Amino acid sequence: MKRLYKVEAWVVLVAVVLAAGILAAIHWQRQKPISIRGAVLVQDADPRKQQPIVGVIVSAGDLAISDAKSDSSGFFVLTLRKLIRRRHAITLSFRDSQYGPLVLNDFVSDKLFVVHLVPLSNTPAPNNQPEVKLTNVRVRYTVKAKTELNIGSAVKTFEIENKGNVPCQGQHPCSPDGKWKAALASATLDAGAGNEFRDARASCIAGPCPFTKIEADYFSRGGQVITVLARNWSDTATFLFEAEVFRPMISQSEHWSYPVIFGEGLSFTLPSAAESVSIEADLDGQTIIFPLGPSLILSWATCGASVNPDRGRVFRCTPKPGYGFQ
Repeated sequence: MKRLYKVEAWVVLVAVVLAAGILAAIHWQRQKPISIRGAVLVQDADPRKQQPIVGVIVSAGDLAISDAKSDSSGFFVLTLRKLIRRRHAITLSFRDSQYGPLVLNDFVSDKLFVVHLVPLSNTPAPNNQPEVKLTNVRVRYTVKAKTELNIGSAVKTFEIENKGNVPCQGQHPCSPDGKWKAALASATLDAGAGNEFRDARASCIAGPCPFTKIEADYFSRGGQVITVLARNWSDTATFLFEAEVFRPMISQSEHWSYPVIFGEGLSFTLPSAAESVSIEADLDGQTIIFPLGPSLILSWATCGASVNPDRGRVFRCTPKPGYGFQ
């Protein structure tokens, strides 16, 4: 009996160990890969000139699933392989053709890696030509605005025919207190296709107005078609129904923004509704307009954009070799 008990206990122990191992394996498999986050900036003693660098290749060799690339704000995310855990030694390399390479030896952790790259100031201008200077740089954009044009008004009168002092006797419609026979009448106004009513109002203007009531308001919110329903429980009364007619219109308003230039970086922000963005600058005394399309392609600069929490957009541009700001 004791031997049987020992065998059963051993079986239970093995089952517990196996279950624990399986749970540990499942937990290991479900662990998310660690990601290294950071930002790449220009090396400069002046913090205002530490502009983000877009397009920097960030690598960790075989430890990462793939290389990462910094976005327009300099931000990068490098996802490591599942087996790599915290406190593991790692070597990060940062490469960009316009900046000196950087190799950083560190350990895997949750800290934010902020690195600075040194510009290659000795990059020659194309064909050994003098650097082209851009002056008086400004940004032009348009914003759609909804406006309304008052094109007239609409007026209609209508009567509610009734005989006063006639007992209701429970026959609908009646006065609000149910005592006198009443009558209902309605009127409708149509502003026409593409138009809308504003400031609509209805009122009794003739007859025993104290014994009338606006029964249903289908007009105060405006719209193309509006209706009023009124009740009268005395002699015939006359109502006036009128409203202003507006035509909604969309217009484009032009706006200007003047970017901030620190060192080799140009930065400006635009509202989320900005359209038709272009950069204007003076080159050799001539004003030239450079449209900035969705691809943010300029012949003289590399540009990137990011979106703020308020949905405003941040643009950053760095001159290409052979160009500079003055």
